[in-house]
Amino acid sequence: MSTDFGALQAGELIPFAFPEGLAEPEKLLAAFFSSSTIGLCILDTELRFLAINKTLAAMNGIPAGNHLGKTVREVLGDFADVVEPQLLQVLATGNSVLNFEVTAVFPGTAEPIYAIDHFFPIKNANGAVTRIGVVVNEVTGERKLQESLLDATAKIRKQMQSLQMLLEVGMILAENWNVREVFPRISACIRRALRQEYAGFSLQDASTGLLVRQAEDFPLSRGFMAGVQIYKGHSPGSLAMSERTPLIFAKQDLQTFESEIAMQLLAEGLQSLCCIPLLRPQAPLGVLVLGSTRKDAFHPEDLTLLSQVAQQLAVAIENHRAAAEIGVLKQRLTAERRYLEGEIRSKDHFAEIIGESPLLKGVLDEVATVAASDATVLILGETGTGKELVARGIHRMSRRADRAFIRVNCAAIPTGLLESELFGHEKGAFTGAILQKIGRMELADGGTLFLDEVGEIALELQPKLLRVLQDHEFERLGSTRTVKVDLRLIAATNRDLERSVKEGEFRSDLFYRLHVFPVRLPALRERREDIPLLVRYFVRRFARRLEKHIETIPKEAMELLKNWSWPGNVRELENLMERSVLLSDGPVLRVPLSELQVRSTAADPSDHTLDTAEREHIIRVLRETNGVISGPNGAAQRLGLKRTTLQSKMQRLQISRQEYFHRGR
Repeated sequence: MSTDFGALQAGELIPFAFPEGLAEPEKLLAAFFSSSTIGLCILDTELRFLAINKTLAAMNGIPAGNHLGKTVREVLGDFADVVEPQLLQVLATGNSVLNFEVTAVFPGTAEPIYAIDHFFPIKNANGAVTRIGVVVNEVTGERKLQESLLDATAKIRKQMQSLQMLLEVGMILAENWNVREVFPRISACIRRALRQEYAGFSLQDASTGLLVRQAEDFPLSRGFMAGVQIYKGHSPGSLAMSERTPLIFAKQDLQTFESEIAMQLLAEGLQSLCCIPLLRPQAPLGVLVLGSTRKDAFHPEDLTLLSQVAQQLAVAIENHRAAAEIGVLKQRLTAERRYLEGEIRSKDHFAEIIGESPLLKGVLDEVATVAASDATVLILGETGTGKELVARGIHRMSRRADRAFIRVNCAAIPTGLLESELFGHEKGAFTGAILQKIGRMELADGGTLFLDEVGEIALELQPKLLRVLQDHEFERLGSTRTVKVDLRLIAATNRDLERSVKEGEFRSDLFYRLHVFPVRLPALRERREDIPLLVRYFVRRFARRLEKHIETIPKEAMELLKNWSWPGNVRELENLMERSVLLSDGPVLRVPLSELQVRSTAADPSDHTLDTAEREHIIRVLRETNGVISGPNGAAQRLGLKRTTLQSKMQRLQISRQEYFHRGR
């Protein structure tokens, strides 16, 4: 039901609700409610006023607005004892109560009011009474009563019948937009009001412009129209469509048309025809045609009602077409998506990421979903989990795949140089700036910018990065000219940025800008079933590079590899496999198992947290390298970590120089 209770100014109609989808019922009520001699109101099943015209309100001696929402008893007082039984009878039986005579004196009236009341049930599509229409015809004498009673009753019945018919048609179409399927039911609704023998509708073919019959309801047909599907030539229906207005034709009018359909209608014995175009803002869709064997069966006053029915049909036809088109598009989209997903897999955008575990596959499916968009992606995960590989895969699957992929390691560049590296600088912007430099932001214009270790960006530089994300513009160092860029940002970090925000080390607004689509890469220990695949992959790659022939991997070595915590993740495993291939002299892989023995003498034996295991492992390697961190033989290389990453881990895990250097000497 509509909830628009705006008053109808022209019809003096106090607000009332009507079913959605009905275009003109308000006008029907307004035309009747405007009567200055006949009072009318509509009650709900609790006998509360839903609508009342000014005529009846004047009879009651109470302003019209004061009726709404109140019961009959609250308005009429003891006089309700007279009318309530009649109203309840209508609700109980579903039948009308007509010609109920009343005499009453209401507040504000000096003389008794003599009136004839009529109570009509208003039913829904299921036949249940949902409202009661009340008509009060005030009379001053018997003669006036006799003169007006029949006319008023007939008019009321027709109006109520028209309104009921519109309600039923609207409900039918609300259940099913396929007008062709429900047309017999709609024709039956119209027949109760207009008594037509023939009803049909045709739609215009977009390619030929001809009318094509869609459905007919003609119980008394003699068979002359059987098989006729396309209406060629100038016909009554095409004339109504071209003029975009309802038309009524008598028998002599039909005889002037030379079209086949006109001759067949005459052969069927029809003497009256009414054609109503199915209008929509873009163009007429078709025509609704009603026919009768009676002369002058259709009148100009019927056209308003039929135009409302035609409008409902046109809206339903348009909705049905739109739904069908959406269904086709969905099917096509599903097929294209399946094809594209197959293409994505076939192109191996993630060929460098090895693994079949459900956890890893779930992450890659998320990445494939976001890759086609330009959304900012934040890749989270420990060092060595493959964040850069995922970022490159996203770029290869995006619409920017043929443009540049620019990588910036924010932890590897000193803070003082990072701004110049990202945004560029002008000649003379600072000491040593002897030439203009184009920053990584400009190089990534049209492509993808990958900020690795984004959590290491200094606080003073973060607002400038935030501006690029928000406005896609910045200025080079030493310049006042704004540079516009169109880039897709992918960021990665092994830090807990939420904790950094709480500790004031990272701006919250920048974090939320980066956190549009977070992707967390699982640590290797979380997908241990992938370790054998990774081991075989790395062994084959390094054996081919080093021209060695490795055939087998000892079972005990594989079990130990599967059970190791891998604080350095895939990168640590990769480096270990390279050393293993180097150490192997024959066809059997020789894994330096001593490197995987956890020494935790300095830790509490009951402490089995991952941080503790990682801390002890780093301390052990640092002792073995005599405290050397960088270089080909340094701890970072052996752990499969970058120097800056190892230093960050040492700071986070509070590993002091005294713990590994002096004890290891």
